[in-house]
Amino acid sequence: MLTLTLTADLTGVTELRPDDTEGDNFWYTFKVQCGSCRETHPNFVNISRFEMNEMSGSRGEANFVWKCKFCKRESSATITAPPIAYQQASPPTRQKILEFDCRGLEFTEFKPEGNWLATGIESGSKFTEIDLTDDWFDYDEKAGEEVSIKDLKWEIRRN
Repeated sequence: MLTLTLTADLTGVTELRPDDTEGDNFWYTFKVQCGSCRETHPNFVNISRFEMNEMSGSRGEANFVWKCKFCKRESSATITAPPIAYQQASPPTRQKILEFDCRGLEFTEFKPEGNWLATGIESGSKFTEIDLTDDWFDYDEKAGEEVSIKDLKWEIRRN
């Protein structure tokens, strides 16, 4: 099992999470490494928890099925549960966002592409279409103050 964790400095917002519903899938973007030959795929790959792919030899299904170009071994990964919202903390703490059951591969890097959501701490304002490829700043009209998400540190850890 692998876990995607986040440490981030949230000001004025909490419950940071990917916009990931069955009607509007979030595509998690990772670098993948073969568990057999240790080669890393040159491109990022995308995974949705709502998409299932057949594994060869009638071995079932997984969210992500991949065949290494170097050693030809087939590997798979499945997202085990919905994402967990990151809660604002002072000082920022490392929190689990997503958990994977990986068979024969490892995710080595995460790219936070796609739309993220957050909620205003004081106002309950809903912030949508947050882009986390860089620090994010906005203004909470109801609370009358600036809100931000910055200093993001993503880690992929073994359970």
